[in-house]
Amino acid sequence: MRYPEGGGLTAERRAFREGIRLQAGERFAAGEKTAVIAKDLRVSVRSVERWRRAWREGGMEALRSAGPANSPPITDAQFTALEEELNRGPSAQGFDDERWTLARVQAVIRCRLQVSLSVPTVWRLLKRHGWSWQAPARRALERDEHAVELWKKEVWPGVKVSRRPTRRGSSSRTRPDSR
Repeated sequence: MRYPEGGGLTAERRAFREGIRLQAGERFAAGEKTAVIAKDLRVSVRSVERWRRAWREGGMEALRSAGPANSPPITDAQFTALEEELNRGPSAQGFDDERWTLARVQAVIRCRLQVSLSVPTVWRLLKRHGWSWQAPARRALERDEHAVELWKKEVWPGVKVSRRPTRRGSSSRTRPDSR
């Protein structure tokens, strides 16, 4: 499994598993017993029973892979439309300030694309397409950056108190001073 990339199987592993299911389907048609198929294919009996039920209901096509489990919930065309909406800004969507939150993006997706996604899914969708979270810096309008830098260089070193007390004697904290 590829958990750091969002879970699921690689395409090769998915194809390998599909091949095993299709082999089992051929053996179902030949009338072989479930336990024998499970032993030969080195899978559990319960899996073979589940595959046999699917095979009975839908034939060999039911044993084919359905694709990646974490497929994108919206298409690329839909995401392009969503990006256009996001680039217009939150106020164009009816929000009172210029901050995008995941809940707001979720509301835009639900309204414009008629797709219901959870907040974590919205985050994964945006991250997958290169969007990142941004927290606005809260700064006073009157802030003077030059004065702040000057204060940091000249005043702060004199005000700053060292966290480590200066003691003579042992460097070890376990032994008392020998005075």
